[in-house]
Amino acid sequence: MKAIVYRNYGTPDVLQPEELPKPIPQGKELLVRVRASSVTAGTIWMRRGVFPGSKLFTILLRLFTGITKPKRPVLGLEFSGIVEAIGNHVTQFQVGDEVYGTTTGLKQGAYAEYVCIPESGKQGVVAHKPKELTFEEAATLPIGAMTALNLLLKAKIEKSDKILIYGASGSVGTYAVQLANQFGAQVTAVCSNANLDLAKSIGAYEAIAYDRTDIPRLGARFDIIFDAVGKIPASQLKPLLVKTGRYVSIKSMTSEKKHYLDLFQQYISEGNLKPVIDRTYPLDQVREAHEYVELGHKKGNVVVVVADK
Repeated sequence: MKAIVYRNYGTPDVLQPEELPKPIPQGKELLVRVRASSVTAGTIWMRRGVFPGSKLFTILLRLFTGITKPKRPVLGLEFSGIVEAIGNHVTQFQVGDEVYGTTTGLKQGAYAEYVCIPESGKQGVVAHKPKELTFEEAATLPIGAMTALNLLLKAKIEKSDKILIYGASGSVGTYAVQLANQFGAQVTAVCSNANLDLAKSIGAYEAIAYDRTDIPRLGARFDIIFDAVGKIPASQLKPLLVKTGRYVSIKSMTSEKKHYLDLFQQYISEGNLKPVIDRTYPLDQVREAHEYVELGHKKGNVVVVVADK
């Protein structure tokens, strides 16, 4: 099968096409013909072998990905596709099902024509694809939305909380804005001036341009500060909290759970959660996709199309 691999850490140039054996599903595994994947921040960190701004998290990252070189050479942390075959003990899925999920912790990622995903377990999650979403949209949902939900729950978000989301126009940020609304919070979105309309269109009560506003002068009026990009020191954001306020950042550990995807299905069917797509690249242009994401200006998500049909 066709795949994009990286044998060393580094720039997007380390991503190279290669023919790999087509995987065979075992026991409780699904063989998924991949339709789409994405370029997430985590994918960039794994390709570089560096967690930005933290030596500790870089060490933890290398323990996971490989100390001196990648031990899981196919990237792609999330996917959508169609079940082509199933193991003998699979009970929740059938051949032909449209699915989506994550490859976190698995031996192979989704930058390949096929990937094997366990029906359930501690590594990777998979669910039936919401019929309201295209394959491209579904492929960008799991990582960003689950990260956003994890951090909102960590912050113990409550109805009527005033929350500031810094970096509201990126992948995690756009999901955080929409999910915070589902909790009944009042969202102030911080993003570039060019993305103010986007932030308002997905539910922000107020949108502020970080490039035209002195953010620290907003005052201590927020119950929650949600840093969705991790590019600004916490010391600059925490003064904006009330005394009982909570601060959460993308620079923290999060978890993936199947029931999160079930919750997203409900929100999607109600029209209250929608992936934001910036650009779409074919698999053979995945290096260009990584280069674009590294510019730091994407709106929502960047899709990697593995197969058109």
